[in-house]
Amino acid sequence: MTHRRISSGGPWEAVAGYSRAVVAGDTCEVAGTTDAGPDGESRHPGDAGAQTRAAFEVVERALREAGFSLRDIVRTRMYLVDAADIDAVLAVHGELFRDIRPAATLLLVAGLIRPSLRIEVEATARRG
Repeated sequence: MTHRRISSGGPWEAVAGYSRAVVAGDTCEVAGTTDAGPDGESRHPGDAGAQTRAAFEVVERALREAGFSLRDIVRTRMYLVDAADIDAVLAVHGELFRDIRPAATLLLVAGLIRPSLRIEVEATARRG
């Protein structure tokens, strides 16, 4: 099976040796995604809801480039650094996926790659 790799040009892809997304057959796996700008810092510091929305916009762009859409997502994973942000994150996820209803996981973690990042998301999409 051949793999198609999608790059967003994010600050850590080349350094860490990963792709924003990888297509294998009818599946697209989207790597952990934040709202980090070119400097690696959050574009929305202190606002977990805006960070969630921005991260899923990056996910959506990668999916589009791979020939998928948000409607093809079957699983999301969200890594959150502060339990106080749960409601804001779930509100954005609910807005984006209310009708799609993928399997979803939300985990509280000790931290992300930069302190300004409050959430990181992953997604799996499948055709058919």
